[in-house]
Amino acid sequence: MPKPLRQSDLDAYLDEALPADEMARIEGILREDPTQVEQLAAINARRDAGIHTLGEIWRRNRLSCPTREQLGSYLMGVLPDDEAEHIRFHLEITACRFCQANTTDLQNAEEETPCEVQTRRRKYFQSSAGYLKKS
Repeated sequence: MPKPLRQSDLDAYLDEALPADEMARIEGILREDPTQVEQLAAINARRDAGIHTLGEIWRRNRLSCPTREQLGSYLMGVLPDDEAEHIRFHLEITACRFCQANTTDLQNAEEETPCEVQTRRRKYFQSSAGYLKKS
């Protein structure tokens, strides 16, 4: 039987702040061990009651994550060296999945042709047109 999960493991799992393989490992444990599910439910109940630690607030609000604008500037290579090094560390060493996804999205947007942008916008509009009020 695997060792019990720590509260910090479950907190990070709820925040989706772990590498994909670790998320899958924890999910597997949760599927097999009802006591771990109870512990996860207790953490969720505490969060719902508004009881938070400083660390939880920091992680949940991603206070160490660079903004999307900073990530864009990083990709363009226009940041001061110390700021660029911090973002590189955050992306490569800390491996923040949230910021990695934002960076990938920015890179993909940069590679889109004007025709692809227009097609994407038209699809968004067509998929939401039924929700617009008719005057």
